[in-house]
Amino acid sequence: MAAHETSRTARRMTARRRAIIDAAEEILRTGGPGALTLEAVAERADVAVQTIYNRLGGRSDVLVAVAERAFEENRECMDAAYAAPGTPRERILLAADAYTRFALESPHHFRLLAEPPGDADTLEGIADLVDEQNAKLTAALRDGVADGSFNPDLDPRATAYALWAAMNGVLALSWRADRLRVALPDMGSVLDTILAVMTRGLDSRT
Repeated sequence: MAAHETSRTARRMTARRRAIIDAAEEILRTGGPGALTLEAVAERADVAVQTIYNRLGGRSDVLVAVAERAFEENRECMDAAYAAPGTPRERILLAADAYTRFALESPHHFRLLAEPPGDADTLEGIADLVDEQNAKLTAALRDGVADGSFNPDLDPRATAYALWAAMNGVLALSWRADRLRVALPDMGSVLDTILAVMTRGLDSRT
C-alpha cells in the first residue's frame, strides 16, 4: 500500500511539474521572456507560486526547464540529420539546417540555450544537451577526416565547438537592438554565406 501511494504521489508531482512547464512555455511563446513571471505561470497552471519553487525553483530555473524541453524536441531533427545517408559534409549541413530552423521558429527558446540565465540553480542539463550534439558533430567531422574529404590537420572536437559558437553568433544577430540587427526574413542569406565559408574551411584541398 505504501509503495502504491508513493508511486501515485510521484506521478502527481511529475504531472504538476509538466503542467508548470507547459504553462511557462505558452507564456514564453506568446509574450516573450518579459511576460514570464512566476505569478503568471502559477495562474495559468492553476498552482501556487510556492509549488513552482518546490517543483522547479525560481524564474530562471523555469526558463531553463522550458529551454531544455524545446531542445529535447529539436534533438529528433538533429539526430535524424546526423544519421542520414550521405557524406559527412552533407550530414553537417542537414544538422545546421535543423539547428537554424529551431532558432528561427523558437527564438525565445533558442536564446535561452545560447545565453542561459546565470542565476539558475543548475545549467547542467543545457550543457549536457549541447555536449551531446557537439559530440555528434565531432563524429561527423572525424568521418570527414577519415575519408579524406576534410583537412587532416583538423581537430574534430575543437572544430565542432568553433562551428557551434559561430552559428550561435550569427543567429544572435537577430536579437540585437541596434542597426546591426539582422531581421529573421534576411537571416537565410547570412546563414548560407557563413555556412559556405565554414564548410570550405573544412575542405582537405584548402
